[in-house]
Amino acid sequence: MMAVMGSAGRLIQFARSSVSLTVRKRSTAAALAQAATLETQENRKPKTGILMLNMGGPEKLEDVHDFLLRLFMDTDLMKLPVQSKLGPFIAKRRTPKIQEQYSKIGGGSPIKHWTSMQGEGMVKLLDEMSPETAPHKFYIGFRYVKPLTEEAIEEMERDGVERAVAFTQYPQYSCSTTGSSLNAIYRYYSNRGDRPKMRWSVIDRWPTHPLLVECFAEHVRNELLKFPEEKRDDVVILFSAHSLPMAVVNRGDPYPQEVGATVQRVMERLGHCNPYRLVWQSRVGPMQWLGPQTDDVIKGLCERGKKNLLLVPIAFTSDHIETLHELDIEYGQVLGEECGVENIKRAESLNGNPLFMKALADLVNTHLKSNEACSRQLTLRCPLCTNPTCGETKAFFASQPTT
Repeated sequence: MMAVMGSAGRLIQFARSSVSLTVRKRSTAAALAQAATLETQENRKPKTGILMLNMGGPEKLEDVHDFLLRLFMDTDLMKLPVQSKLGPFIAKRRTPKIQEQYSKIGGGSPIKHWTSMQGEGMVKLLDEMSPETAPHKFYIGFRYVKPLTEEAIEEMERDGVERAVAFTQYPQYSCSTTGSSLNAIYRYYSNRGDRPKMRWSVIDRWPTHPLLVECFAEHVRNELLKFPEEKRDDVVILFSAHSLPMAVVNRGDPYPQEVGATVQRVMERLGHCNPYRLVWQSRVGPMQWLGPQTDDVIKGLCERGKKNLLLVPIAFTSDHIETLHELDIEYGQVLGEECGVENIKRAESLNGNPLFMKALADLVNTHLKSNEACSRQLTLRCPLCTNPTCGETKAFFASQPTT
């Protein structure tokens, strides 16, 4: 264990020094390159393509309906009775409410902006770290808004990518998130009845990567310093992650244990500086969900005299509606005032942190050198899985050639 911790420490120290050096030497160039991300991407003739998989979010209010429609029609995410009719009905009914929420955070989701910034930083580092697999190009594959996963695959094939890495941007695996995105890749080829032109592999989870853990710990430390000094030791840290229906959990979905693993590593990195809990947010509908729910915990702690709280989005690496509206507005402002909190703050999402871009690059570099098609864990279906596509998808990735 001490050897592992020492290795992790050296990795973090190296990452910090290399990131700092890169920033010092290339601050002007980086700023120019960031402003010209799209142009850089279009001109890049890649050998290795990294498909950054995520849910996505509507960039404009008029995109909200289509986002919700795709979401409620995704049978990998949820099973609804008569889904072909009920899905569109729910999407239409919820659109005005969700548009109102997006209007309060600037009119749209910033997740594509942050993913583009992270991807550009990642491939620049990869070109230096792994010249034998360069040039690298990132692609964004969202499930519910453009650019859709299927569109990204088509672009990768047009670009002549030789090696394709499906890289989930959810650090902790769930069948309803990463699983749904991987199923979309499998279905793309299955529906065409064609074999991939690219050699695929997948980074399907990374909940305890040392640089990810350090990024979260760094953001927690920074936010704790904003509490009054006399209250700092009394702050309760609430690690908040998107909940799952208990029906999904009880099938054997690994998400809860992987989120818990991230929390444990972060608190170890922080030296268990404060009391903490893992809580769950974003429950929808009448079914039973994994708890305790974030809002219920805030109320309960306040009733018990714990009124200095720090919210940490532990399953989200970029800001989107669940951080900017649910955590910041619904809980941080409205609920906090109702409960009479003294101080309630939210740790910044990883967004544009250079150390996080280093984490992404390190993950891809290590993966490319491993010559593994996927993790051993991906090949195991949930013990009570009810979705036959999951088994087909896992077999598809496990059978990809490794050299």
